[in-house]
This record gives sequence, structure tokens and C-alpha cells, in this order.
Amino acid sequence: MLENCFTIENDIRQFDFKKCIQYINFVGTQKYGSNFHLHAEDKDIIYKLIIYAIRAEDNCKEHGIDLNKGILLIGPVGCGKTSLMNLLKLFIFPEFDYPVISTRNIVSEFYVEGYQVIHKYGKSNKVYCFDDLGIENNIKQFGNETNCMAEILFHRYDLHLSRGIVTHGTTNLNAQELEKAYGNRVRSRLRSIFNLISFPISSLDKRK
Repeated sequence: MLENCFTIENDIRQFDFKKCIQYINFVGTQKYGSNFHLHAEDKDIIYKLIIYAIRAEDNCKEHGIDLNKGILLIGPVGCGKTSLMNLLKLFIFPEFDYPVISTRNIVSEFYVEGYQVIHKYGKSNKVYCFDDLGIENNIKQFGNETNCMAEILFHRYDLHLSRGIVTHGTTNLNAQELEKAYGNRVRSRLRSIFNLISFPISSLDKRK
């Protein structure tokens, strides 16, 4: 239970990081199977994700994390990005909850439903986590090739500026590869809407 991860002092929740790790491991094995477990080398990344989720302002400031922005979790294939973004929701306040949605699925929606999909994800006040940014293909709609996710990210940037709406994401790509996928205008806006949290390039594929 989440309640076992913290005590309340002066009406403020004080979290025990070790108990948080135990809770994530417990829920992770329930959700993903007995092979799931957190790795010691990922401790710093998991700590940053937890202090963001519980909105620990002082800890976030110490680690350069802006609570007004979302999280872009970067790392090689198989390092556990999607699983962690799903499990992070254990600690998120309800008003900041989000679905984790594959960018490939969004592009497939766009192929069937057209530009209303860009409005659906780009202009909604909901918080979203876009999974695997940059690996999806461009789609032709009425003969015009459209970079669906780039358009959505532009709209999410505008939403962030005008209404403070947060967006999260995961990606296997580095900054240069994201620029190639979405163009330099999107890349220049990524730091405005995301806290960049990266796994080391040497991270092992944990699905093996």
C-alpha cells in the first residue's frame, strides 16, 4: 500500500525512499511478472522520478527538476522507460495522472481519423505521456505527408505556455535524432516543456 511508504509530519507526507522502491517492486511484479525488479544502477533515476511524482519541491530544486514541466525519460531500448512511467503513477496526485500512449498508436489513429487526432492529443487539457517519441512514421493524409507527433508537440508547447498543461514522454533517441525526427523547431521547444532524465547509454536491456 502507498500509505506504508510515508509518515505524516505537520500535515506533510514524508516518504521513505527504500519503502517506495519496495512498493514499486511489489506492484511491478504484479503487473509485469516475476522477472520484474528495479536495478541498483538505476537508483538515481528512480529517485528523481519519485521526488517529481510526490512533488517534493526542495528535493526537485536540488536536482534541477522543474515541477511545472513534464518528464522526458530517455534511454536505450529495454531499459524500462515505459514500465517506470506506468509505475510512477502510483505516486502521482490524481489531478496530475496520465495515460501512457504509444506514438505508433496515435499515428495509426491519425491514419484512420485524420486531423482531429492532432486536436485530440495536442489541444486537450489532459496530461499525456507519449511513449517512444521519434520512432513512428510520417503518414499521408489526403496526399499530404504529415508529421503527426511533431504537430501534437507544437500544440502541447502552446498549451504549456498558455495554461501550464504538462506533457510527459519516453524516447530511445538522443537530441540530434529527435531533431531529425521532428525538426529543429520542435527540438528547441523540448527543454521548455520537459525535464530531461536520461539512463546511461550503457544501460542493459532489462527485458532479456
